[in-house]
Amino acid sequence: MAAKQTATQKARGFCMIYSRDEDGRYSDNLISDFSDSLFQAAFKQYFSELGLHIRDWDGLFREMNADGGNLAFVMTSDSGNVIGFIQFKPLKFTSGFFEETSGFIREFWVADEYRNQAHGSALLALAEEHFLKNGIYTSILTTDTISGFLS
Repeated sequence: MAAKQTATQKARGFCMIYSRDEDGRYSDNLISDFSDSLFQAAFKQYFSELGLHIRDWDGLFREMNADGGNLAFVMTSDSGNVIGFIQFKPLKFTSGFFEETSGFIREFWVADEYRNQAHGSALLALAEEHFLKNGIYTSILTTDTISGFLS
């Protein structure tokens, strides 16, 4: 079931798509403006879990907007709790022999209480579907090692 997009949401680059999981309804919100409070809450929760502290959150989100081309899906529960997000952008690679745009997954996170429930797979599928709709057939996901993160 697709939700209607309000004029404010459309102007802000915000689109809501409703999906269903086995426990109830959740929504996938496409974000293109990183001053959006939903994305900011999710991103801050992610960095908090990693133990990372940012002095200038507003500056960080302004940089994300200034970088251009960044998008994110933020998944929320029916009660409005952040389940997770995936942030991505098209990234063009060129050489003397070829040019290809790949889908670069910048950040990918699911809240601890929602892990192992296929939400990460659903977020990845949303990004992949977006890439395919835009003629992007390759995606790249990098990883960083943070002490204790994978233990």
